Amino acid sequence: MSPEEFRVICVVYLSSMVPLFLVPYLLYRGTVPRWVGAIYAASFLACAVGWELWFTYGWVAGDPVDLRRAATLNTWIPIHINWLLNSLADAGTVCLGGLWLMWRCTGRNNGVFRHWHWGAFAVLLAWCLGQNILVEMFLYHDQLAEGKPLSWAPLAPTGSWYNPTLFHFRDRTITLQGQVSWLLMAPLLYAGVIRYCRHTASP
Repeated sequence: MSPEEFRVICVVYLSSMVPLFLVPYLLYRGTVPRWVGAIYAASFLACAVGWELWFTYGWVAGDPVDLRRAATLNTWIPIHINWLLNSLADAGTVCLGGLWLMWRCTGRNNGVFRHWHWGAFAVLLAWCLGQNILVEMFLYHDQLAEGKPLSWAPLAPTGSWYNPTLFHFRDRTITLQGQVSWLLMAPLLYAGVIRYCRHTASP
């Protein structure tokens, strides 16, 4: 196992499992609003169905993940839990982390969860895209490289048929298909939070 593979394995498991235990604990302590649990679950489902299952198994014009990455990663992150771990990380670290960040950046203003706030959304979008660009450049660059097609997915509608390279960083590529899921997920997430908080009169 190379140091890079060890780093990937640690990041994947920590980013997926820490929120899985931390969110219920914070809900139990009453540290976070009750709606956080519902948004966490809904985000998990949206990310899993929106792209993670499709990218893992390569269902439509894509290669499955076990053909796109090293054998060591297939051993430590088996294909049948790959989508599960990634979806948990997406829901906890990215979605909830982004909502917390935009709340902090707007002066802990709870109103951003009830009414659309462009400044808050800009923070959320920057976080979602920023972390994903870093993932594509430094974490999953091997399995997302050119010549390793990703499946079409509901939240990656361009598929591998239209997937231009947006820019290069050293020998790494950043592609449209690698980013479009979070470009679509960020506004859906924010709109969903607003709708849910209004409906439940929280936070």
